[in-house]
This record gives sequence, C-alpha cells and structure tokens, in this order.
Amino acid sequence: MQDQAPTDLFIIGGGINGCGIARDAAGRGYSVRLAEMNDLASATSSSSTKLFHGGLRYLEYFEFRLVKEALVEREVLLKAMPHIAWPMRFVLPYHPSMRFDSETPTSKLLSTVMPWMKGRRPAWLIRLGLFLYDHLGGRKILPGTESLSLKGSPEGAPLDDRFETAYEYSDCWVQDSRLVVLNARDAQARGAKIMTRTKVTSARREDGLWVVETENTETGATTTHRARMLVNAGGPWVGQIIHDKVHLNVREGVRLVRGSHIVTRKLYDHDKCYFFQGTDGRIIFAIPYEEDFTLIGTTDAEHHDPDKRPECTPEEQQYLIDFANSYFKQDISTEDVVWTYSGVRPLYDDGASSATAATRDYTLKVEGSGGAPMLNVFGGKITTYRRLAESALARIGEAMGKDREAWTAGVALPGGDFQVNGAERLAFDLRKDYPYLNERWSRRLVRLYGSEAPEVLRRSPRRRLLGRDFGQDLTEAEVDWLMEREYARTAQDVLWRRTKLGLHFDDAQVAALEDYISAKRAGGACATA
Repeated sequence: MQDQAPTDLFIIGGGINGCGIARDAAGRGYSVRLAEMNDLASATSSSSTKLFHGGLRYLEYFEFRLVKEALVEREVLLKAMPHIAWPMRFVLPYHPSMRFDSETPTSKLLSTVMPWMKGRRPAWLIRLGLFLYDHLGGRKILPGTESLSLKGSPEGAPLDDRFETAYEYSDCWVQDSRLVVLNARDAQARGAKIMTRTKVTSARREDGLWVVETENTETGATTTHRARMLVNAGGPWVGQIIHDKVHLNVREGVRLVRGSHIVTRKLYDHDKCYFFQGTDGRIIFAIPYEEDFTLIGTTDAEHHDPDKRPECTPEEQQYLIDFANSYFKQDISTEDVVWTYSGVRPLYDDGASSATAATRDYTLKVEGSGGAPMLNVFGGKITTYRRLAESALARIGEAMGKDREAWTAGVALPGGDFQVNGAERLAFDLRKDYPYLNERWSRRLVRLYGSEAPEVLRRSPRRRLLGRDFGQDLTEAEVDWLMEREYARTAQDVLWRRTKLGLHFDDAQVAALEDYISAKRAGGACATA
C-alpha cells in the first residue's frame, strides 16, 4: 500500500528526540509522519533516572555550556509540564575523609596545584561547584543551595552516623515516558501522523524524495511513504539505521552505555533525593519513587548491541546495593529489591577517536542537503530534548530552504496548563468535584494527566460509571482514555510506560487487564494507533 502525498518530514524513532522534533515541526507547519517500531518510549526514554537536571558532576569536566543549557531548560520545562515534572531537593552528604579514585580535569588540576589533595573533593570545592550550579542557568523558580546539619534531622536519620553535614540543592523530577507520549499527542494535534508498532524496513532516495518502506509489526501490512527529508532519531539504533536501512557510508555513530537501576521498598520517609558520591568517581541517586518505593541508580556499563535487551545484571545490582549501603545506616540486600530496569544511552562518537571518546552532548548531522536531505540525531539527554528539537528544526529549515520561527518555549503540553507547584491544589479541587476520589487516587491522576484528569474520569459524578477497577484504582475509564488518546495497546504499555502501576499488580490482575485491552482492540478502540 502507498501512503498519500509526500510529507515534508519522515521521522524514524518514537523516543523523546523523535517525538520532540515531531511536535516542534508540526507546530511550525511542516507535514510530519513518525514511525516507531515498538511502543512510544519503549527503550531509552522510559529507562532514565527520571530527572531533569543540569548535570552537577559535569562541572568537574568543565562542561559549562552543557550544564548551563540544561539548567536553563529545567525551568522552561517546569512551566510547560507541572503535572509530570516537579521540583525536588537533593541532599549531598559530605565527610572530610571521603576519597575518590577517578581523575577528572578538576581533580588533575587540584592534584597539580595542591598535591596533598589528591583523591579528595574538599568542602570548598563542592561549595564552589554548587555556587556555579545555582547561578549558571539564571535560576528563578527553584530554591538555591543550603548547608544542612544531619544530626537529629529527617534527612540524616537514614544515613550512617559518620555523616554529620550535607549540602542541599535543587533539581527536578520528570515522568519520562509520559513526557514522550504527551509530545506525540501534541504533535498529532498539530497535524503529525504518529505510527506506533511500525518498523522501517528500508529508505532510499528516488527522484528528489525519500521513499520509506514500513511494516506494521502486528499485522505484517507494508506501506510505502514518500518524504522530502528523513530524520533519523533512532536513539541506540541510529547507527544501525544509517548503515542497514539507508546504506550510507559515514564514520559517525554512537557508543552505547547501559544504565541500570534498582527499586526497593521505601527506605526513608521524607520526599528528598540523595546524591551519593562513590570512591570510584561514580555517583548514584536514591529517589522517593511512586510513594511506596525508593529508586537507586545508575550504573555505567558498555552495551554493544542495541537489539540485545538491556538488563540489570547481578553484578550491577550488587554494585548499586553496596554503593547505597556505604551511605545508609540500614543495609539493604537483593531481597529488598522489588524491580530492576535498564536503559541504553547512545553517546555520540565521531569515529575518529578512541572507543571511549564519546560526548554526552547531542550532535546533529545533515547528509545530502542538496536533495532529499537526511538529519541524523546522535546522543542527547532528556533535560535538553526541547533545545535539541529547536536545533534540529534550524538544520531542517536550512536544508529545506524554509525559515520558520521557534515556538515551544513555555508552551504547555497536554494537561500542563496550570501553575508550577499547583498540582496539590488541582488534586484538592478534583476531590471536591468528584467526592469518590481519595487523596492518593486524586494525586495520581493529577501527576499523570494534570488538568485533563476530569476527562479521564469521563466527568462522571458516580464511581460506578468508571467501570471495572483492575487494581490500584485503575478503571476501565482510564484504560479507555489511554487506548483512545495515548497510543496504549497492551497491558505493558499501560502498566509500565503510561503509569508505573505494574509495581503493584499481580499476575492475575495483569491478565485481566490484558484480556480487557484485547477485547477493546478487537472492537476497534485504539483510535490513535
């Protein structure tokens, strides 16, 4: 089957970069099709540490521009999505005896000037780093750094007694996979065509256009698409797409790094995150997660094959446990782990340097700008996805001879049209309007759907009108919304990417949900699929 008239852009990849570019492009008036071979956010974009952050540790590498851009973006994004992103305070425990084996540009300089400081990050250096972190990005919404006494405080209670002082600074939390879905929804609302479970099998230049062949991975149906420009936002698969689908001979690619996380039962009662420094130079976070749990991550291991499913190995799990135990008073073990997940970060590699020389910044490369150009997106991080999309559209405009104004800064994503820090008030108002909601349920709905929560509830005055409860107040009404409006097609889509209710569901509940979704799909309920 052949699709309709040629579009301006055909985007490969339904992660945060692909959906962010699709949204920006559609809002500028470009015609857009996007193909994702699995579910949206099914790989890297649902497997992050769930943070909007500037990258405090990158200051040790003198990555000031990268950190500044990310810090500026934190507050831009907070205003656009206060339902799925919110401020969080981070506690960095400090002890004078701490030593670190790794060498960074900062530690090398310090060791040269003051040899006796080798292996140390003295308090003044940490304070300097946090001062820069507070001021590089023109912070306006988030509170600044404070010193914190851990003695007798809630923050100090779960930590080993040797930690008496800490520094507390600001960063932000984000529902990463929901961010992808909301960008896709907004792109579609502005005219883009979003195609999930659609695998690109080949792409070739023909008569000044791209001819892209796709296959529906559920039905096997094939379609031919034509586009004026191809955007490769394949994340870990970006190199594979270049070489195996498009057959271009370029040296650039990505180095794949696996980041693994563990989730345990709640380890402490307050709502702040811990930033732990390891003797090997690595850092991990311990973060309050889904009200009942603590998220601990991440590792940094080589991953060589994007088609190999990333998994948290026993060694990585033990590394995170041992790391956390060096800070927490009460040791944890593998028996405390309720879930693990891993994601693969694609780091840009120019192909000319050593295997370890890869940047954590993003890189955009246009091939064949004279006719049927192709934009390859290498790397990127979730905090700067919107800036990446703006940069991509600038390159697209140059290649296609069109100059269209940027527009996404501060424009709310679906459900995000309320004030920063307004989620609690929104949840309170929701309970007033729908008295059958309890506090936990209303908070969950607001943190997922924001101002659209009443629509998810079908504006129903009575609980029974929402249909069956599959568990944890996940009703038929909510599942229908996710299928009809948010591209969900399986129980896994609902439980692990649109929500994280999979942490609470047992096998019988999952099976019941899957049966319901299958029956709805048989009746044609997936309007956006």
